[in-house]
Parts: sequence; C-alpha cells; structure tokens
Amino acid sequence: MPRVYSRVAVIGAGPSGIAAARALRDEGNIEMIRVFERKPTVGGMWVYEPEPEQFQSTTLTVADVQLPIPEGLSPDTPVTTLPAARDRPGTIGAAYDGLDTNAGARTMAFTYTPLPVANSVVSERRFGKNNSTRPRHAVLSYLEELAQPVLDYVVFSTHVEAIEKRTDGTWLLTARRETDTNDIWTQQVFDAVVVASGHFNVASVPRIDGLVEAAAALPTAFEHSKSFRHTESYQDKRVVVVGGGISAADLMEDLHTVVQAPLYVSRRGNVGFLESAWNLPNVEQRPTISRIRVEGTDGRPTLAVDFSDGTTLTGIDRVLFATGYRLAYPFLPFSEGGVTPHNRLAGFYQHVFCMEDPSLAVIGQVRAAISLRVYEFQAVAVARFLAGHAAGQLPPVKDQRKWETDRLAYKGSSELFHEVKPDFVEYYGWLRDFAGPPIEATRRTGAYELPEFEEWWVDSDIEVLVAKGKYWDKLREEGSQKKTEESEQNQK
Repeated sequence: MPRVYSRVAVIGAGPSGIAAARALRDEGNIEMIRVFERKPTVGGMWVYEPEPEQFQSTTLTVADVQLPIPEGLSPDTPVTTLPAARDRPGTIGAAYDGLDTNAGARTMAFTYTPLPVANSVVSERRFGKNNSTRPRHAVLSYLEELAQPVLDYVVFSTHVEAIEKRTDGTWLLTARRETDTNDIWTQQVFDAVVVASGHFNVASVPRIDGLVEAAAALPTAFEHSKSFRHTESYQDKRVVVVGGGISAADLMEDLHTVVQAPLYVSRRGNVGFLESAWNLPNVEQRPTISRIRVEGTDGRPTLAVDFSDGTTLTGIDRVLFATGYRLAYPFLPFSEGGVTPHNRLAGFYQHVFCMEDPSLAVIGQVRAAISLRVYEFQAVAVARFLAGHAAGQLPPVKDQRKWETDRLAYKGSSELFHEVKPDFVEYYGWLRDFAGPPIEATRRTGAYELPEFEEWWVDSDIEVLVAKGKYWDKLREEGSQKKTEESEQNQK
C-alpha cells in the first residue's frame, strides 16, 4: 500500500505554492499542511515591492544568502534574535508596478479558473483592446482569490532557512519569522517538503573584467533588471543594456525613446522572435563586453565599456544587466543547494521528485513550459503521490538517474536542462498519467483529473510575444519614416 505523508511543508506562496497547497488540500488525507511565505502576502513574483535590492557585482553563493542557525534552537525551544537585514539579497522581488504578462491569458491560468479579462492602458495602446496580456495587479488579484481556501495554512513573513533529513525519515525545517522588533526562529518536523519558492530570486551577473571595481566606485551606475522599477533614472543618460532575452527586449522598448540616443545593447546571440526589439529606432547593437572601467570626464566620473570586437564606448552613465537569474535553494541539504555551476538543479526526476528521497519535491523548476499551467500539473502529481493516491509509480533510482543522464545529452548541462519545449505533449502527458484520476472519495473535496494537453496551449503561450514583435516592427517602420521625412525636410 502506498505511503501517505501526513505532514507536508510547502515553501512559498506564489503561483506554484498556491497550486501545491490547493492540490494537497484536495486529496483529503493530508493531516497538516503548512505554507511558509517570506513576504507578508501571497502572490510571489507578482507582488510589487517599491524598494528594489541593491546591485550585486557578482552572482551570490549559498553562503552569501544563508544565515547561521542560532544556538539552543529545537522543535521544543524557539529562539528570538535581533532582526536580520530586511533587504537581504534574493529576498526582494522583480515586479515593477506597470508590469504586464508576457504569456497569453488563456494559458497564463490554471485549467479550472480563467484569468479575468483586464488590460492595462499601455497594453491597449500597443496591442489594442481585449489583447492577451494581463496587468500585474490582475494576476495578483487572481492568485489572492485562489489562495483564499488555503490561507489558514500560510505563515507569512517567514523565511525557511534550512531543511534537514532526520534519521527517522522525517524532515526538520528551520524557519525564521520576521516581526517589527526581532526574528523568531522555530523548528518543526514534517514528513515531506514541497519547494515552490520560484527561480527569479537571485540575479545572475556575468563575470566581466573590472566590473567589481567599477561597481564599488560608482554603485548607482549599475542595475540588474530585477531591480528596474521605472525609466526616470535613465532619462537622457548614455546607457548600455546587457542581455539578449525577453527582459532585455522589453527594456529596449521602455528606454529607446528615453535615454540619450543611441541605446546600446550588448548580447551574445540571436533569439529569432525578439529580433525586432534590437532594431528599434535609436538602438545600436554591440557584442559582448570584455571590460568595464571608470573614467573622469570634466570632474564627473563615467564608465568606459570595452567590447570583444576591440571597440570602446566612453561617457557611459548606466549599465543595465538583463542577464537572468541564478538558481538558489540555499535551504536544501545539498552542496550549493543542489545547483550545479552551470545553473542546473541536479538530482530531481522529471524536474520534480528528489531521486535520493521523493518526499522532497520541487514545483516550478522548469523553463519554456507554459506557466501557470505547468505548476498546476506538477502540483497535482506531487500531491497525489504524497497522499498515496497517484496512479503511477516512480521508477527505480537507477532508471531515474538514467533519465537525468539522457536529458543531459539531449539538453545540455545549463539551465536549458529544465526547458520543456518542444516536448510539451510528452511532459504534460507524464504528469497527467502519473497523477491519474482522483479516488472517488476525494472528488467531494475538490480533486479532479488533469486534462489532456492541447496544442493550442502553445499558441496561447506565445501570442503576446508575437504581438510584441509586430508592435516593435511598427515602431521601427515609424522611426524609419520619421527619419526619411526629416532628411527630406532638411534638403528643402
């Protein structure tokens, strides 16, 4: 008979954590569900925090974000300490207030409840009325409503600092709750732990010669896209954006009419569906950066940026890194939090179940997978397994390791290891088959059978990017036409 894990901890109350808590509740036989959320509200990455974290000139390690566990702490004895820094790196989110979704609304939702129809004024100006984007506040409201049935499970303003496997097979979880005056440390014992803390927490910054020294000399001259909140500080500045993904493309749109032209973008390669962003008016492409230096200009220090092709830009005021995120699970009981030097989470079968012990599971550690939908599928699969109701069985550990080895050969050892595309049918199908239908008794508690994957989900997921490409093309054409008209006017 399958084991039932009666006491389950969930780390995080963002989209994947909410999905996990609801799925666990629906199974009906989990005696205790506790959700630990470091923010004072649910919503995860969709929560706006006006004060961003300061720029870190190097990518942080586990040691940089981990706090020492105070002496005397035990499950029976909480410990109170002076408050830790409330702006610790990796704890402040990336959302800015005017953020719109980059995925189509039809699948930027769980299968059982659609996102409400809402568009921002900016998105309507760009893409027309009833477009497929949704503003940040609408997504947050959607998540807050879905979290209502499981709010009693959530402990807010509480950081999970460590989890440790005990000899009796249970997990010892160390948590730190923030109050206005101090930190309260506690330890609790669980049968299983579900990690749903997301992977947009620790900014990834490339190693560039001179960056550490330049950032120390001119700290306000550097920013990561995680900390970007508005365009005002870039007004009339000479700016270099570093990166070639969707964040960099969005910044091109936001800044190309604001900065002192041209806006420079330094990137490594091409991403086909973003190409229009690099060709916007007043945007100039550059190769990768080889060195950054501080120079004085009339008593005002600025930056000199050397590029890999031997060219140099001087008088640069700001460098904005849109270079992604470093996976960070500092509380996991592995070296470097289970994260490899190539930014892959190792040892988790199907990106979900820990091969060493499946009572530890991760939800949300996938890329190009159609979120929020994939979080729902993973959550139901995990919940049904922990409740002893799953239709499928995990293969022997040797077969799980072969899956990882085969996937390394297929996708490589970088974060692309976790990329689901183009294998949506296979991956969603595995999750659905593994979870299986709910047992009859749990249908009354809300459990349901995951639907089959449908091909239109992919079209929905990318339709905002398609719309953005068309809008960027329009801006480029308008810019070219304006230049032509100005040239003709000057010739008269």
